[in-house]
Amino acid sequence: MNDNQEIAEKRQKQRATLNKFIDTPVEYIMKHNVSPNMLSLLGLLCTIGAAIFLALRTIHLPVWFAWPAPVLMFWAGAFDIFDGEVARRSGREGASGAFLDSNVDRLSDAIIILGLTYGGYVNFFFGYVLLFSAVMVSYIRSRAETEGIDMRGIGIMERAERLIYLMIAIIIETWINFFSVLFTGSPWFVYLPIVTAIPVSWFFLFFIIVYIFLIIFTVGQRILFTFKKLNEVKK
Repeated sequence: MNDNQEIAEKRQKQRATLNKFIDTPVEYIMKHNVSPNMLSLLGLLCTIGAAIFLALRTIHLPVWFAWPAPVLMFWAGAFDIFDGEVARRSGREGASGAFLDSNVDRLSDAIIILGLTYGGYVNFFFGYVLLFSAVMVSYIRSRAETEGIDMRGIGIMERAERLIYLMIAIIIETWINFFSVLFTGSPWFVYLPIVTAIPVSWFFLFFIIVYIFLIIFTVGQRILFTFKKLNEVKK
């Protein structure tokens, strides 16, 4: 199986899985005539809310107060999916909508990373690396597509995967904090000034390192794929 067939198969599986979960809400949204652009902006508002709660370190409050950040991140991701599906199914796809969606996505990436940085989960160096890497993942796709290369499905950490991974990590961190306080009387924090000036858990430090590695790996995947396709065009 060549690269194109593998990518097509991956997209087909993603589409089939996605449709199982989004058909009903997308139909409801279309029935009430909510525009794709409005969905994009609602997703941005959810992202801003999630970043504020991350900055306030609410995930280290008692568990019943810790859920706003991951819940808002979930809805941010949901609206990001809904806007494209509504546009496609209602025939509202267009350059202006795609432009707005792309810029909202970049803003959302930056806002979440700022929330993590301000909340002390990463220091400014790691925050910069995360921001730069996330922007590069998107920029490489944008630049390659101007050359006629279809980059959908390329890389293990596309935007949806990055958001899901981060959301799962925050949920796990919330429960680690809850159970460590429940059984030991204090949260399992570690103070490492080289990483952050505020104590964070071993799990989250490990997650951030893996997260950065996977994003950088995705940058490499997309660069190599683009070079390969450009060389094929020359031949």
